[in-house]
Amino acid sequence: MELKDKVIIITGASSGIGEATAKKLAKNGAKVVLMARSEDQLNTLKKDIEKDHGQALVAVGDVTKSNDFKTAVEKTVKAYGKVDGLINNAGLMPLSFVEKLKTEEWDQMVDVNIKGVLNGVASVLPN
Repeated sequence: MELKDKVIIITGASSGIGEATAKKLAKNGAKVVLMARSEDQLNTLKKDIEKDHGQALVAVGDVTKSNDFKTAVEKTVKAYGKVDGLINNAGLMPLSFVEKLKTEEWDQMVDVNIKGVLNGVASVLPN
């Protein structure tokens, strides 16, 4: 698949797999939109990508908030005119025994890992 000038939003782009994916896609010609909650880390990644002659846009946002996702998509369309792909990478997995009953962690995991994905799909599909 030719990636040149494809516009791809990547959630959880501030570190780990999301960061590595953004760098790889940008290196192969994609215009990447970096979405996560950590603005400082996203700005650092954007600079790294641009140093390597790639194109990146920072869209600070929380995937659990549908308005944040809609804003990221609007910013993407305004900057690049389209959205070609979404990599729903943001996710978390609390590390505690079930009998600890850390239900707040469970709620957060569902919000990020399920609702976050659905918020992304709902925001991107209309474009």
